[in-house]
Amino acid sequence: MEEWFAINALFVRYATSLDHGDVESVVACFMADAILESPVLGKFEGHAGVRNFAQLTANLLQDGVQFRHVVSNLVAAVEGDRAIARCYLLDFRTRAGRTRLLSPGEYRCDLRRFEGEWRFATRMVTMDQPFSEDDL
Repeated sequence: MEEWFAINALFVRYATSLDHGDVESVVACFMADAILESPVLGKFEGHAGVRNFAQLTANLLQDGVQFRHVVSNLVAAVEGDRAIARCYLLDFRTRAGRTRLLSPGEYRCDLRRFEGEWRFATRMVTMDQPFSEDDL
């Protein structure tokens, strides 16, 4: 149970840091050699890639867009210092006072424990319906 809570905390820390434009806190959720894949923005590798991904969201926040990534139904299988985890995702976007659900989806992730903390080694997201950068 302790491992589940620690992994859940990672997912929540990632989502809330992304929503607040805290680029470095997003980067700290990932291993240095991580791979992050987004069906809208593409593939990002390593801390530099994750930083670029998070900065794209931070830039949208500066333009008046607010995101709320809501994660739930976390399932995690832990083996030593590695884990596989999945959870559901609801991705809301508010712009000019109007909120819409971009799409429900799912995070599928490989995790590694590094210096006592869980971090993403891979973070893949699949969305139930397509949307584009123009929808952001």
